[in-house]
Amino acid sequence: MSFTLPIKILFQHCDPAGIVFFPRYFEMINLVVEEWFEQSLGYPFAQMQSDGFGVPTVTIKTDFTAPSRLGDRVDFQLTVAKLGRTSVTLDYVAKAGEETRLTAQSVLVYMDKSTGRPLPWPSAVRDRIAAHLD
Repeated sequence: MSFTLPIKILFQHCDPAGIVFFPRYFEMINLVVEEWFEQSLGYPFAQMQSDGFGVPTVTIKTDFTAPSRLGDRVDFQLTVAKLGRTSVTLDYVAKAGEETRLTAQSVLVYMDKSTGRPLPWPSAVRDRIAAHLD
């Protein structure tokens, strides 16, 4: 099961040529992850942070296949590729219509903010993530 979040490309995302400046895509990917945790997993980042936990990105690989321009609507699709004891591997495809704009894969690790050490996923969160395995 996948999660999709449409994002409209705004002026703030673009460089002077009117195309998305590549670091802004990483902000969009983070937005997709944050919304997925809240909407699909029922574990908003605000709650996670106040509970003393986080999910930093430890790896990200991205291919930029076509430019996105000011005013485009890009649908970001997230799927779970792998679920580990303390980590999750996520795949992303961003498309405008049928045209793929980027593909990416990231690994997030569930961690204790006070120690910076990885922790096993809470069972309820792990079960919800597992339900999204591709």
